[in-house]
Amino acid sequence: MNNDQKELSAEQCEELIKLLKMRFATNMNRHEGMEWTKVQAKLEANPTKLWSLDEMESTGGEPDVIGYDQKTNEYLFYDCSAESPKGRRSVCYDREAWEARKEHKPENTALDMAAEMGIEILTEEQYRELQKVGEFDLKTSSWLATPSDIRKLGGAIFGDRRYDTVFVYHNGAQSYYAARAFRGSLRV
Repeated sequence: MNNDQKELSAEQCEELIKLLKMRFATNMNRHEGMEWTKVQAKLEANPTKLWSLDEMESTGGEPDVIGYDQKTNEYLFYDCSAESPKGRRSVCYDREAWEARKEHKPENTALDMAAEMGIEILTEEQYRELQKVGEFDLKTSSWLATPSDIRKLGGAIFGDRRYDTVFVYHNGAQSYYAARAFRGSLRV
């Protein structure tokens, strides 16, 4: 894979599309009424989006279609792994928080990783929508896009599911944990 051009080879595209098609068929409750052929046509027309989906997949996100935006004619892919993606854990929220740490800095930040991957971090609203199609983060938690007024005061928000309830909490943006990553979204 050539990270500079952010494109996959034809073989990599074929393998990823095959994997996404299988996941789509296995989890129809996430996208009732949608047709895979239309999703695939969009994917094949957007090689950079395929690269981003491959990044989501390779970091453990297990992306799947969870919606369709009729206004923009775009399919919505979210990370649907049971737990927060393993390849994105132990990161603080953003670069400002990373720079504020005096010692024991994590290797990366959630916002930087998402930008490098070409995806967006789920908002609280998107996270709650995702939790309606399954049970996610029963043992882990996921950073969520944080409102600027909270971030200005040094905080960031994250969500998880415990006791059959979706909780959204706060933490210092500079904190990081082995069981916390982030979930992303991608419009195709």
